[in-house]
Amino acid sequence: MNRSATMIAAAIGFSMLALRGAACAQEVTLRAVSAFAENTEYVRKLEGFIKQLNADGKGSLQMTFIGGPKAMPPFEVGNAVRTGVVDVGMSTGAFYTNIMPEADALKLAQVSGPEQRKNGAYELINKIWNEKANMAYLGRVIDFTPFHLYLTKRIDKPDLTGLKIRVTPVYRDFFQALGATAVQTAPGEVYTALERGVVDGYGWPIQGIFDGNWQEKTKFRVDPGFYNAEVSIVMNLDKWKSLAQAQRDLLMRHVIALENQNETWRKLNEEDTRRQAQAGIQVITFDAATSKQYVDKAYEVGWASIIKASPQYGPQLRKLISR
Repeated sequence: MNRSATMIAAAIGFSMLALRGAACAQEVTLRAVSAFAENTEYVRKLEGFIKQLNADGKGSLQMTFIGGPKAMPPFEVGNAVRTGVVDVGMSTGAFYTNIMPEADALKLAQVSGPEQRKNGAYELINKIWNEKANMAYLGRVIDFTPFHLYLTKRIDKPDLTGLKIRVTPVYRDFFQALGATAVQTAPGEVYTALERGVVDGYGWPIQGIFDGNWQEKTKFRVDPGFYNAEVSIVMNLDKWKSLAQAQRDLLMRHVIALENQNETWRKLNEEDTRRQAQAGIQVITFDAATSKQYVDKAYEVGWASIIKASPQYGPQLRKLISR
């Protein structure tokens, strides 16, 4: 090769490197949606996360919040992330079990998000989510928050025969195992369903019923709670792979920082427990043996459903996220 040709080749090479560098440095804006309404504590946390990410990611990575259920029905968020209609979703796995049944296992976790990153659960979850849903599982942003059964009628034992209970896939199998007639509605329809007597109760975490003013139509809460409310941030896998490593690192630093704030949910749950009492919601409790049977039944039904639907991954998930 003569000198002229060598110089031309070198110039082309430098140009290609420059183009690659520019591409890597180009700012990327991710589109995010939530399966939960904008007025909830869940979304307020998400909006704070986005604000901090955008401040640190100027010129590299930004995120735009499109909205909650008004922008996209909750049960469509998972598929929208899978197909790339949106880049990022904040949802509970129970809302996209139509894509992958394993997503419902996250409610059964008895070890925290940070613990899951250490014991191998995070790697397994990502393997499954990558393979089955074209998603990167970024992190769990709601933790330490039990579900409860809320009622308009008193019960004296864990028998829901003859009662119509509003469900999501989170606790549908459990409530049905207790004899309930399951009624599935969007969260925004719960108040009206209670007001009109369409349902006699509902399942929901200890924290959050005031967001929809459900306390106005709720008379009782059954203790103890069961399961662990799970809300996570997931991302379209193709979009994740398209990010430069520095952009991925930036995003994950902020997700992990948000995940590390999950202890604050304990305080919020205590505050909501007090507010429920002040609102006149009475607590139904059982004797110790019956309470244990009630909680054990919840996990027995939950894991049986997961393992039946996913004999390959169900037992592996149980080993890593149960105690």
